[in-house]
Amino acid sequence: MRRYDDACGLAHGLDLIGERWALLVMRELMFGPRRFSGLKRDLPGISANVLTQRLAELEARGLVRKTRLPPPASVQVYEATKWGLEAAPVLRELGRWAARSPLHDPTLPISHVSVMMSMQTMFAPPPSEFAARVGFRFGETSYVADFRESGVEVERGEATHCDFVLTGQPAELAGVLYGGAPIDAIKVEGDLALARRFVTLFPLPPKVD
Repeated sequence: MRRYDDACGLAHGLDLIGERWALLVMRELMFGPRRFSGLKRDLPGISANVLTQRLAELEARGLVRKTRLPPPASVQVYEATKWGLEAAPVLRELGRWAARSPLHDPTLPISHVSVMMSMQTMFAPPPSEFAARVGFRFGETSYVADFRESGVEVERGEATHCDFVLTGQPAELAGVLYGGAPIDAIKVEGDLALARRFVTLFPLPPKVD
């Protein structure tokens, strides 16, 4: 590993998560444990060898740990440590900053973790009071998120007891939220009027001149 040999905290931060793919591996662990196969699937372009190496490095640095899900699953998974999870605001703000680049291509692949984190980042509650409990289904993976003026809380789990549930592929939801696609591009169950209002609450930051 190459080090910066610089006392600045930013330099040490790059020592910790500055290697290629490391930030994206951390991103994918922000909402709970993941199996190796799931990480590999949701990080297009990464090889199994590189993913193995990055996970080992992040584990050695105290940001990731291996654990085993309880029965009946009983499979090995990777999860962010408590300290690793503290990187979430950094990842979100870096994403907001980079979205201002005119070179940003929103049509590239996006994972379900990415689109959920993007909603935490871009959510702009209206002046009038707004609150919604929203379910999201992306194939076999589901989330529940509470959207309030105070922010967005996201949990991975069954989409139950929600005001409405949105079902589709991550790229389809991103297209509705950020690309101007109609809400009909995804499946909506529940309060359609609230859902239509909801998808307008994620303005992208202006592009740089």
